[in-house]
Amino acid sequence: MARPIKETPILYGSDARRFEERMQNPPKVSQEKKDEIRKSFETVMKMMVD
Repeated sequence: MARPIKETPILYGSDARRFEERMQNPPKVSQEKKDEIRKSFETVMKMMVD
C-alpha cells in the first residue's frame, strides 16, 4: 500500500521572494547542455524499447 503524500510546505519571507524570482526568470541553459540532455534521453529511451 502506498504511503500518504505529505503536504507541500509553504514558503515565507526571503525564501518565497527568491522562489518567485527564479520562477519568473529561470536560469539559462546552453544549447550544448540541451543537446547533451537530449542525447542522454534518447539513449535511455532506446534501452527501454529494446
